[in-house]
Amino acid sequence: MQYLLGIDLGSTSIKTVLHDEHGNAVAKAVRPMRKFYPNAEHPEWTVWEPDVLWQDVCAAVQELVLAAQKTASAACGECIAGIAVTGMGMDGLPLDETGNALYPFISWLDRRTEPQLDWWTKNIGLEKTFSRTGSPMWAIHSALRMLWLKENEPAIFQNTFKWLLIEDFINYKLCRKLATDYSMASCTMLFDLPAKMWSDELCNLSGIPKNILPDAEQSGTFLGELTDEAAAATGLTAGTPVFLGGHDHFCGALPVGVFKPGTVYCITGTWETIELATKQPALNPALGEAGLMTQAHVAPDCFMLWGGNPTGETLEWWRNNSNEELVPYQTLTEQASASPAGSGGVMFLPHLGGAKCPLPEPAARGAFLGLNQQTNRNDLTRAVFEGLGYQLLDVITAMENGTGTKTEEIVVVGGSTRNKFWMQNKADMLGVNVIVPEIDEAVALGAAMLAGIGTGIFKSVEDAYRIVSRRGLAPAFYEPDESKTAFYQEKFLQYQKAFAALQFFSQEDKGK
Repeated sequence: MQYLLGIDLGSTSIKTVLHDEHGNAVAKAVRPMRKFYPNAEHPEWTVWEPDVLWQDVCAAVQELVLAAQKTASAACGECIAGIAVTGMGMDGLPLDETGNALYPFISWLDRRTEPQLDWWTKNIGLEKTFSRTGSPMWAIHSALRMLWLKENEPAIFQNTFKWLLIEDFINYKLCRKLATDYSMASCTMLFDLPAKMWSDELCNLSGIPKNILPDAEQSGTFLGELTDEAAAATGLTAGTPVFLGGHDHFCGALPVGVFKPGTVYCITGTWETIELATKQPALNPALGEAGLMTQAHVAPDCFMLWGGNPTGETLEWWRNNSNEELVPYQTLTEQASASPAGSGGVMFLPHLGGAKCPLPEPAARGAFLGLNQQTNRNDLTRAVFEGLGYQLLDVITAMENGTGTKTEEIVVVGGSTRNKFWMQNKADMLGVNVIVPEIDEAVALGAAMLAGIGTGIFKSVEDAYRIVSRRGLAPAFYEPDESKTAFYQEKFLQYQKAFAALQFFSQEDKGK
């Protein structure tokens, strides 16, 4: 039996998972992802320290190796056929010519690059940027971290030999190779998606030297072999092959089959990330104005259009404020189920912190509409669920209109999938099947699949999915109620009109 190691660098934790060649997890180890706040004058600055990150990765892998040795069939490091790393998209750091990190990773939680975003927007602009790179105007893009460093730490920037994104740094520590993959490169705001190469024009316009950017290759490409030093630090075997992984949520899309056009991937949690697989990069700047982003998928010849909105945190707000005491989420579900479709005429606009996608408007605020003397708590609770559904439908509609792609099915993963009422309501609103796969640690498994493709254990992405998707329990399917779908389509038009009428009602307007 051969094994594949996936290393997932998440904002909350570092997960290392060992899989067999059928995709079954045989050992797992986790370490917290430690944030640091290095500047007392700027307490909001948030970084990941590279040495600490590498130490924690090594500790997790060491624990994984020990756990694997206790199982019946994973007793030696020589059984590991390949390693791949996945994780966050935009966070990177500068290295000097000897491979030393010159500055910590500026976390995506850190907003210090807002001035650089303003400069980019005024001097380069959304249209030119999105039509080449698929990148909207977000402060977290890697190019803006580079510009911040150039302006605020010029000596460090001058000594930068290569800029590595966070997965690429761990790959470098594993096998001493400087490279990135297409999905990660397209997080930088400097990568020409149609050409799959760094953009000379954007590098020249921004003043970022093209030569500090690592070579970009397809996910699953062989990088190198585990060095003796890395083997000693991790407990793995020197010479183990290392392969390019990719952006975390795209790796997570592989084990659930989201690389076929028309399939929407919905990752639910505090936020809900919505992704649409396409065969061609969607580069209409109107999509960027809608707060959507296009990137290369980790699957060959495939792209992903994606955006997101708060969902779990909105439901948590309602849970905290709607009852005299904090109730279980099951109680919220029971309340919502007790109200009919349409919530007794009540509609909820879920923009508590401003509208995000597909109509970004920071001044927008949430609202309950249609209240009357018969309105009760059950109606309001259902309206919150339905409002989040209209928001999801709004995003998917914008994606379909911008790409000419018709949604055929929706795959949902994350914590909310345990709520059957919510999943059925999504199906009813969207008018397509909602599929909830039974799979754990999809991101690390997706990285392992890429390593398996690189080693030849799997012939292709399709072959890997065919094999891996057989594991575990059958997915849950939620079929839409067509009568409710027609009803919700009418209500969705009202939702859009209500947003247009109320989007500029902001807290700042009060009292004026």
